[in-house]
Amino acid sequence: MELMRKQGYKETEVGLIPEDWDINYLGKLVLHTKGFAFKSTDYTDDGIRIIRVSDTLFDRIINKTPVYISNKKKHEFEKWRLYKNDLILSTVGSKPPMYDSMVGNVVRVTEEHVGSLLNQNAVLFRAKEDSTQIFLYYALKRENYISHIEKIYRGNANQASITLVDLFEYSIPIPPTLTEQKAIATALSDVDELISSLEQLITKKKAIKQGAMQQLLTPPHKGGKRLDGFSGEWRKISIGNLTRNIIDYRGVTPRKLGMDWGDGEIVALSAGNVKKGFIDYSSECYFGSESLYKRWMRNGDVEKDDIVFTLEAPLGNIALIPDNRKYILSQRTILLQLEKDKYESSFIFQVLISNTFQNYISKSATGSTAQGIKRTTFEKLIISVPENIEEQKAIAQILSDMDAEIEQLETKKAKCQSIKQGMMQELLTGKTRLV
Repeated sequence: MELMRKQGYKETEVGLIPEDWDINYLGKLVLHTKGFAFKSTDYTDDGIRIIRVSDTLFDRIINKTPVYISNKKKHEFEKWRLYKNDLILSTVGSKPPMYDSMVGNVVRVTEEHVGSLLNQNAVLFRAKEDSTQIFLYYALKRENYISHIEKIYRGNANQASITLVDLFEYSIPIPPTLTEQKAIATALSDVDELISSLEQLITKKKAIKQGAMQQLLTPPHKGGKRLDGFSGEWRKISIGNLTRNIIDYRGVTPRKLGMDWGDGEIVALSAGNVKKGFIDYSSECYFGSESLYKRWMRNGDVEKDDIVFTLEAPLGNIALIPDNRKYILSQRTILLQLEKDKYESSFIFQVLISNTFQNYISKSATGSTAQGIKRTTFEKLIISVPENIEEQKAIAQILSDMDAEIEQLETKKAKCQSIKQGMMQELLTGKTRLV
């Protein structure tokens, strides 16, 4: 297909669209069926799947806690049976932009869930013209659709609802032919398929990485896999004995020092910036001045490859310091500075981020709603480490290379998602036509 720019646009309630496009209301484009109020007392361990609002995310149906009814009741509920490309819309949920639980969210039924039945608080949509079905799905994923939901929802952030009367007033620009609608839907579906394939590959690579961690981070005498060319003992050692210094300024604030944030460019790392495996600079960061830094960081400076760890809210997030910039160590974080001639930071990082250690620290934590662990308890936790630092480096390199490959795939996926958003804006408004 060739892309071309077509002259001749008109101003409408939804903005500029091609002169040969029309505006139509959602209610005139679809047939709808409200979900059935299945009784939880009728649920069985297997049989026909019931799709509830809680089974949907922003763009998919999930299989986390599925419920069923007996196959014997199949013919009683044919009206609520789902077919491929049916659209499911949630009439209750959270207010935008809490996308995964958003009231008004729309998901498309794939082959996996054909034959399932639709539960209450959701509505089944089928376009009156078959060729319009997938085009309609993408029209209900645009930002202006979310803006429409923001205008019509009732309730609060976590208990919002919408009425079909209000929903059906959503205005949709429509190409003049079903052929053009189908072409737009096909182009966007192709990008979605690419994104889905990347997601599947990322999931596979993460599973392979977890398997490798289980093998390489387990001592050989306990069944772990040894890299060729290495021998010698693995020893058990406490977190505290790995370090030459632990920097901990939890509880310190600029106000306690008689100062304020700002007037500088030194990043203050709080628990909000430390994720599982990386520092997130896009989360809210405070910045300090040189004078604040000197008064705050009195027990040592942060160095490249030091390990920053969160002991509470959230517990167990960990990252390596990526550069030699100055940092202020802020709320709910501690910094581990290792005996670098004995212990490789990237190896210890892989141990601490592993599922084995994360489960270990969780069992040692206190609190129900927000788990945390005392520093004294944390320092006593035991891990296994090869005595040969070259073996530590070799193991860390293998696992780091896997992380890099996953990160590249994540970046590619994010780029595809960005391209898709741009395509939606162009194609669904007629700025770019498919011929």
